[in-house]
Amino acid sequence: MKRAVLAFLLTCTAIGAALEATSPPAAAQPQPQNLAQNLTQPAPRASQNTAGAGAAVGAPQMPVDTAPAATPNAPLPGETETQDALPEPSLAAQDLYDSARGDLLQIRMLLKNGRTQSTVGSGFLVGTSNLALTNYHVVSQMALDPGIYTAEYIDTDGNTGPVELMAVDVLHDLAVVRINRNGSGFFKVPEQPVRLRQGQRLYSLGNPLDLGFAISEGAYNGVLTRSFYDRLIFSGPINSGMSGGPSVTASGTVAGINVSRRRDGESVSFLVPVKHAQELLRKVAEQAAPPADFNPLIGKQLLAHQGSMVDKLLEEPLTLKGMGQYLVPVRESGEVRCWGRSNARGAVYSTDSMSCVMQSAVFVSDVQQTGNVAMTHQYIRSGTMDPMRFATLASDTFQVNNLGSTGDPRLTKPFCTERFVHTRSLPMRAVTCVRAYRKFEGLYNFTLLTASTDASQSSLQSRLDVSGVSYENGLRVTRAYLGAFGRSGRR
Repeated sequence: MKRAVLAFLLTCTAIGAALEATSPPAAAQPQPQNLAQNLTQPAPRASQNTAGAGAAVGAPQMPVDTAPAATPNAPLPGETETQDALPEPSLAAQDLYDSARGDLLQIRMLLKNGRTQSTVGSGFLVGTSNLALTNYHVVSQMALDPGIYTAEYIDTDGNTGPVELMAVDVLHDLAVVRINRNGSGFFKVPEQPVRLRQGQRLYSLGNPLDLGFAISEGAYNGVLTRSFYDRLIFSGPINSGMSGGPSVTASGTVAGINVSRRRDGESVSFLVPVKHAQELLRKVAEQAAPPADFNPLIGKQLLAHQGSMVDKLLEEPLTLKGMGQYLVPVRESGEVRCWGRSNARGAVYSTDSMSCVMQSAVFVSDVQQTGNVAMTHQYIRSGTMDPMRFATLASDTFQVNNLGSTGDPRLTKPFCTERFVHTRSLPMRAVTCVRAYRKFEGLYNFTLLTASTDASQSSLQSRLDVSGVSYENGLRVTRAYLGAFGRSGRR
């Protein structure tokens, strides 16, 4: 009877999820003939973590590095600008800047209607060509919505001109553009990889905070290992607006491209290794003309990423960890990190929480990151609450409406189904929701919510979020995750 009360209350508060489906549900499957009617900005970020009891089991917030491409708006009255000022450059840096300044660019995204500035980033001319390198996220608006946005450059002498998008590499956050002038040959992008030494001096250039062109001194300090794609660690400031600018050795050899910084770090910044820029430039040299529409190309790159991501995620069985009498699946690796905490509500009940989040995601637009996996577990228990009251608490905690805006035009509305399932040793309720990407055919977001139904004074509630995957890979991950739950034998 006690179990029946809990199961009944959980059913009353949820929508539903079938894992046996072998094809995308109609409500979640994008229809190619209707895509042209829905081409707008892509989807919002994943929902935030609300891991305390009494709140929804939310997707953990990923500690994403700040992409400093878009210069933020000026502070409002009463607000303070928190960006660090650039330090005074050394004589070596000043000499390097004097030699390099003619090939530095600021790249501005403009709203076509009124030519209003939207975002700004940096770029640089490659050798003596009229091709410039920058970050994909600097030009993402023009790539995704060329009918709405255009771009222009401005150089250090104040000259301006149009920008033509030639190629993008979304996975490594790079783009090649063409402008109406040539470089002096200062910035050298070698054909071979650049070998750096730990502590070697590097100089990053760009236009920080839309204040003017500047140079920032720092040092190379290895390769970031917690990212799905490699990043060079630059111990020096990279401020907003410097994204897409070069980071070079003292001789002007490009070692990397400014891409991001840590919000919680002191001069901890990251560069895209130049080897990825070398590959993108080779593709530009081989293509007859730039794509007329970059959205299919971006979708193809995202599909390639999700295949590699899921294969790596599932190459070994998920690790099982004990939470009370339950065993829960997690994945701890170089790309995924886990955190835990406990939250006791006096003598009434307590909650232990565990969150595992992939440390990187693929930037698609300023309102969408994808190619990410997050897992959250909550173990709620009480030794004093009567079964009916605890069942009400568990039902209030198990909310299925924290899936993002259902009216978001970038994704279809959630298609949710529900089943009561029994793993090898644990009865559970499972709710699976699927949303399809409208711009990128074949990509989906999966959310799986589960709740144990075997005890009257304890409840295990979990959530899995997998973004930007094929339908088949979404099923692979959710099945592996759901099938791993069990009981530990503890009480």
